[in-house]
Amino acid sequence: MPITVGAIRKQRADVVKTSVNLRIKAKFKQAIVNLHKKVTKANLAKAFSLLDRAAKKHTIHPNKASRLKSRLAKLVSASKKK
Repeated sequence: MPITVGAIRKQRADVVKTSVNLRIKAKFKQAIVNLHKKVTKANLAKAFSLLDRAAKKHTIHPNKASRLKSRLAKLVSASKKK
């Protein structure tokens, strides 16, 4: 248990930040799953938007967002060639 007032406040803030981060991660992971199920430009745009937002909010590292976006774009371009 935290003892100081600052530690109590930090713990409370951490609980809020964790719940927000989990919601953000769940949204972009679901968008990626939707893109894998149905490869469309609209699903790609939605996934890109959510990944950019997660990187901007420091939920995930910007390089991770970039890597995932690259792989998703490659997936869409490969499905177009078929």
